[in-house]
Amino acid sequence: MTPAPVRIAGVIAGVQGALALVIAVVLVVREAAGHHEDAISGYGTAVWFTVMGSAVAAAGWALVTGRRWGRGIAVFANLVLLGVAWYVFSSGRLGYAVAVAAASIAVLALLFSPAGLAWFTQADSDASADNSGPDTR
Repeated sequence: MTPAPVRIAGVIAGVQGALALVIAVVLVVREAAGHHEDAISGYGTAVWFTVMGSAVAAAGWALVTGRRWGRGIAVFANLVLLGVAWYVFSSGRLGYAVAVAAASIAVLALLFSPAGLAWFTQADSDASADNSGPDTR
């Protein structure tokens, strides 16, 4: 059974991924409407947000449904988002910085909570040392 802290972290990560996908759509719409940036490509940035947002949303789904592979993606993404929060803070957007940092810290705290660590490190029942058969993982 997946503990509640891991499921909550999964929901937050899923929302983070969904927001990245929304940003990708906004970037495509802006670019298609004629808003062009000299420094970046709206379409290229939208592709990046689509790839990253899809991965983080999938990690959130995996955590909510009890799949351990989502933890690594969620941890990595939220460590990166802490850096993003610092950049946003240094750009003078304190409200956004606090929101991004709070969500990232919440996910990391939930995934590294005692219940989250116990869930992540538990051995699979069919791969234990008590099983005398061959390893079929």
